[in-house]
Amino acid sequence: MKILTIDVGTGTQDIYLYDSRLDPENGFKLVLPSPTMMVWRRVRQATRGGTPIVLTGRQMGGGPSAWAVEAHARAGLRVFATPDAALTLDDDLEKVAAAGVQVISEEEAFGLPAEVERLVLRDFDFAAITETFARFGMDLTDLDAVAVGVFDHGAAPPGSSDRQFRFDYLDERIRARNSLCAFAFRSDSIPPIMSRLQAVALSAQDVDAPLVLMDTAPAAVLGATFDPVVAARPRVMIANVGNFHTLAFRLGQQGIEGVFEHHTGEIDLPRLETLLRSLADGSLKHADVFEDMGHGALVYSSEPLALDRDDFDVVVTGPRRSIFPNSAAAHAGLSGSLKPYFAVPFGDMMIAGCFGLLAATADVLPDLAGPIRTSLGARGGRARAPWDIE
Repeated sequence: MKILTIDVGTGTQDIYLYDSRLDPENGFKLVLPSPTMMVWRRVRQATRGGTPIVLTGRQMGGGPSAWAVEAHARAGLRVFATPDAALTLDDDLEKVAAAGVQVISEEEAFGLPAEVERLVLRDFDFAAITETFARFGMDLTDLDAVAVGVFDHGAAPPGSSDRQFRFDYLDERIRARNSLCAFAFRSDSIPPIMSRLQAVALSAQDVDAPLVLMDTAPAAVLGATFDPVVAARPRVMIANVGNFHTLAFRLGQQGIEGVFEHHTGEIDLPRLETLLRSLADGSLKHADVFEDMGHGALVYSSEPLALDRDDFDVVVTGPRRSIFPNSAAAHAGLSGSLKPYFAVPFGDMMIAGCFGLLAATADVLPDLAGPIRTSLGARGGRARAPWDIE
């Protein structure tokens, strides 16, 4: 069985090819620039060259790509975008137009002169990934599934808060099914409000295998639980410190006991530790985060989680995990310092999200669950390397 997993972040896209015949550590993996960073570079080149640009394709992750497009327009250079692509910049196309972007039809985009730089927006480019693997002799025509993770704010109604809308969605999913896998869907079951997940599915028309979509942060946290040190704890706090968003989940034997989501750029270590301690003891309120420019907080269990243990207090993953210094002060248990444990599921923090996507695939596609759960649950004894399976 082979399953391709792709965790699309702001800085990188992390790709792991699962093969049930191999130990997880021996699966082939790639860490490449994220799609939004690739667009950012191309737009900046066009800006330096004074070249007009046209954006086509689908809604994708913004951040760097959106900043570059806005800077291009501010430089007095023409920017065209089809409606679907323009959603990358803002859900409100009137705001997109006000930023200097001319929204045009697909036909108008096709008719633009050749000197206009054309950028096709998408979070998932299966053809490019297939070609990359093919250059190393790997065939992706026999996949049993593909799983993709992206962060999706959701399409908030006009006039409503994007932050509140996103957090209401998290609450609804957890109350419907208290599991990290509640944030994973087959491509034909994506909630209509999840516009970025929908766009990924539309970008994957060339995938001849079942497609699973999932939110990146729950995928990373789920992946972190496969670290053997983390798995040994019946209750644990796991923080995924992403480039843009920090999510912390308090997990127990009944599932998710609490969660908060904040913007990474709005918090420092003391503030993050305060939030984690409040989530642990159950005192954290939604307003504590939302009124601090975050998304919010929810506590589902009143039973406190004890911190200040001898080994570690919080499990940490994500590209901005270095906010927690692996310092002697923290591990000496000095007042106010939480002791972090940096999760390395199957020896690789960078693809924790891919392991989470793989575990979620077993949940969403139960026909594939047996081999996946055997692989993720195995601890030694097999030692199968790539040359053992030919």
